[in-house]
Amino acid sequence: MTDELRYIGEKIVQNAFKLAQSVNDIQDIEYKQKLEKSGFPAAEFMEYRAELIGYFGEALYEDYQKTVEKVTEWGTKVSNRAIYYNLSLSDSLVAIFNYRIVIWDLFTEELDQRKFAAKTVLNVSKRIDPLFDKVSRIFGETFEANSNKLVAMAYTALEELSVPVVPITAKIAVIPLIGAIDSRRSQLILETALMKGTQLKVSYLILDVSGVPVIDTMVADQIFRIEKALKLTGIQSILTGIRPEIAQTVASLGMDFSTIKTYATMKQALHALGFKQSIFPT
Repeated sequence: MTDELRYIGEKIVQNAFKLAQSVNDIQDIEYKQKLEKSGFPAAEFMEYRAELIGYFGEALYEDYQKTVEKVTEWGTKVSNRAIYYNLSLSDSLVAIFNYRIVIWDLFTEELDQRKFAAKTVLNVSKRIDPLFDKVSRIFGETFEANSNKLVAMAYTALEELSVPVVPITAKIAVIPLIGAIDSRRSQLILETALMKGTQLKVSYLILDVSGVPVIDTMVADQIFRIEKALKLTGIQSILTGIRPEIAQTVASLGMDFSTIKTYATMKQALHALGFKQSIFPT
């Protein structure tokens, strides 16, 4: 049986490039067109295919664990190349399935010619099939990790856009806040306020919360935290936009905003900082 496995394995290795071409031949036209449009170098792609097929052959007679390590490395490398060339996960998995077809077609042919024992068929399956599954799993995990990374980047970019710092004068800037404030966003507000406030060298930073739907104890704590941090850098915080219903909630919860200057509107805050009434339309 060992001799039979070695014979089949060496047969696969010797015909790796031929089998790689067979994989290409059975791919559907749409996949081939996508591959061509992607810009993935054809020669490089064929090298990868032949390399993997060779590992399937080695799995039948070489140290199996070392072969698994090679297949793992191959899966990580090629899945990242597929992502780089914008190939989809579904197309990649279909291509991997076609490797299985080609390998088993070759084995079936040899089986008919050489009349291998049934146990040999079972042992080939036990060694090769887990490798196909491993490659598929690696591709899935790599694509998922990349998708999560892109989502995180997009979310971060969106968060950054949600904390604009608007200079009003050389000494005054405003951060108009819209939407709910959670702990993650409050940290971003703090970091942005400190960074931009220092860069702009402002003396006053107005936090306008007229677009914040709810101010509870958690949000209030975050506002106090931001105010204290800004104070350490010499920037005075001013809070504007607390609506009557929000004020009632704040009062009912016993939250004390006496440590931070508050105004009902940004207009009132700017007046308090020296702006004349005439610059505001009535």
